[in-house]
Amino acid sequence: MPSTTPAFLSHPGFWKRFAAVVVGLLVAIWLLLAFFPWDLLREPINRYVSERTGRKFEITRKLDVKLGLRQATVMFDGIEFANPGWAREPYLVRAQGGEFDIRFWQLIANRVVLPRVKLDSPAIGLQMEEDGRRTWAFDTEGDGSGTVPTIGLIQVDGGTLDFLAPAKQMDLQAAFSFDSSRGDMPLDFEIKGRTRGQPLSAKGRTGNVMQLTSAGQPPFPLEIDLKVAQTRLQAKGTVAELTELDGLDAQFDIRGPNLGRLYPALGIALPQTPPYALSGNLRKNAALWEVRGMKGRLGLSDIGGDMQFDKSQKIPHLGGTLKSKVMDMDDLGPLIGLPPTERSANAVEGVAPPPTIEQAKRPGGKVLPDATLDFERLRAMNADVSYTAERIKNVRELPLDRGSVQVKLKDGVLTLDPLDLGVASGKIAGAIRIDATQNPADIRAALEVRAMQLNRLIPKVETLKTSFGKLDGRIHLSGRGNSVATWLGNASGDVAAITGRGQFSNLLLEFLGLDGGEIIKFLLEGDHNVELRCAALAFDVEKGVMKSRSVVFDTTDTVFNATGNVNLGSESMDIVIRQQPKDMSILALRTPLRVHGTFGSPKAGVEAAPLAARGAAAVALAAINPLLALAATIETGPGKDADCAAVLAEARKPSAGAAAAGAAKARQQPANGG
Repeated sequence: MPSTTPAFLSHPGFWKRFAAVVVGLLVAIWLLLAFFPWDLLREPINRYVSERTGRKFEITRKLDVKLGLRQATVMFDGIEFANPGWAREPYLVRAQGGEFDIRFWQLIANRVVLPRVKLDSPAIGLQMEEDGRRTWAFDTEGDGSGTVPTIGLIQVDGGTLDFLAPAKQMDLQAAFSFDSSRGDMPLDFEIKGRTRGQPLSAKGRTGNVMQLTSAGQPPFPLEIDLKVAQTRLQAKGTVAELTELDGLDAQFDIRGPNLGRLYPALGIALPQTPPYALSGNLRKNAALWEVRGMKGRLGLSDIGGDMQFDKSQKIPHLGGTLKSKVMDMDDLGPLIGLPPTERSANAVEGVAPPPTIEQAKRPGGKVLPDATLDFERLRAMNADVSYTAERIKNVRELPLDRGSVQVKLKDGVLTLDPLDLGVASGKIAGAIRIDATQNPADIRAALEVRAMQLNRLIPKVETLKTSFGKLDGRIHLSGRGNSVATWLGNASGDVAAITGRGQFSNLLLEFLGLDGGEIIKFLLEGDHNVELRCAALAFDVEKGVMKSRSVVFDTTDTVFNATGNVNLGSESMDIVIRQQPKDMSILALRTPLRVHGTFGSPKAGVEAAPLAARGAAAVALAAINPLLALAATIETGPGKDADCAAVLAEARKPSAGAAAAGAAKARQQPANGG
């Protein structure tokens, strides 16, 4: 079959001539475009962009373009680009001149990619609304909901920026100035305004070229001194992307009145704290934030460690390990909803002290913390953070030695497990669980008391150089509530403490027993210790009311029995302590002791009726013979040894009903915290 290919296509010189024509044509087009008087297109371009975006666009003086294979560089003298009519500022950008690179092939896909933007003394107005409208989003309707350009590098030599975001409660104004004599950070900036209702001010420096989004360039330097209300942040380092702060690597110093107040800005549910001052290295890579080598103070306590916050997961996750060499008890109040003490509130230099316990007295004399749980924060993230305090000081009535806790937060369930506190040479160990997926929250506490030395628990007794036995016990409580106060006011379960043999100050016993004769003898002859046979303090807790189950203190000298109730809801108590001496004594005013009143204003004293009866008898006998008045104060000593085995057995388990059910539920602590 004869060939159908035209003869000229098979000619050896055809393809060479064809290639030369194509190259010549391309060169001619390139020369045409390179020397094209682009300023002739300024008005058509102004009209085209205005029509496409729905708002006025104008290059006011001169336009020029340099073409490359992938992008073009557009240079202009004078530019005005209006904002939508709903914006506060009339212009999105207004500048004396500048230039930008644009990837023209991306325009085919309706994407605006600007790898570099340079502006001379610009005035920029940015605004975003709650419904998603943004002044930098372009569309034909002009409502700010369309295409958003991708900008890589940005360079300015001065100018201003106005940013308004009512939904985020942000209203900021920034001013820039450029001076090449400032070295590698020639651009100064100053910001003023408000964020979330708080005043904001900042100043700092940066390089002459900033990266809004990744452009394959090295990170640029950044230095900032930021103050929001009473919180101050100082940082210096480098960042690769300004919009997401990706590639951030900076040394920071932050101080303020309460770490919990950073939640709206950071989205991290940090605990409520006293005033703090922290420093370290802050890094961000993609969605992972890291704080390395953190050190500083929370109130009077030192703290250090490493933290990580991963936002790549569906629910962000906070992890880390923290440690204190010395933790001061005054700093723990805010963790459970109490204001800091005056010592703690004034511990950090440069931070105005917040209201203290002394300034925040609650009405009615109530003292249990009533700050409510923040359910939004408990559901905002997951967490797994360990904390250890090597030494605890300023413990006052409770001799804490050390402490450690593993804090886990998963799907709205917060657990402190294991919780381990060294107390009085013994320990309190167990777990606390708060299920914030329910409202009111389901709260359970299962804590065991092991081998605590009684003489360290009662400092006044320790000064008498007495020797005690060791105390064991437990706190098993469960109930619903959104604060410590409401939970305790509704909790049921079991509270108990027991101890076996030991020694006790006889002088203190006689004071408690109102035995004047024994006191006089001891003052003359000196104190001595008596044997402690056993002691138990056990309460059934039913819907916030602690009912005495077994409250016994038995020594070879006296046996004390107590009965009564403690109401955790009303924060009131009424306990009667009855003494039963085991020896005969003169000048004894034996009468029950009564402890009553509120937690904020407790009262202690003797019951008046028995004491009045003895007083009346003494008066009557004194009328016959003054010496006979002493007969009314003679104590015959009817007290008998308590059945210690029965006392301790009764203290070891709650009664049936709500107390037993509440204690059993408290012990149910799911291993996964769920």
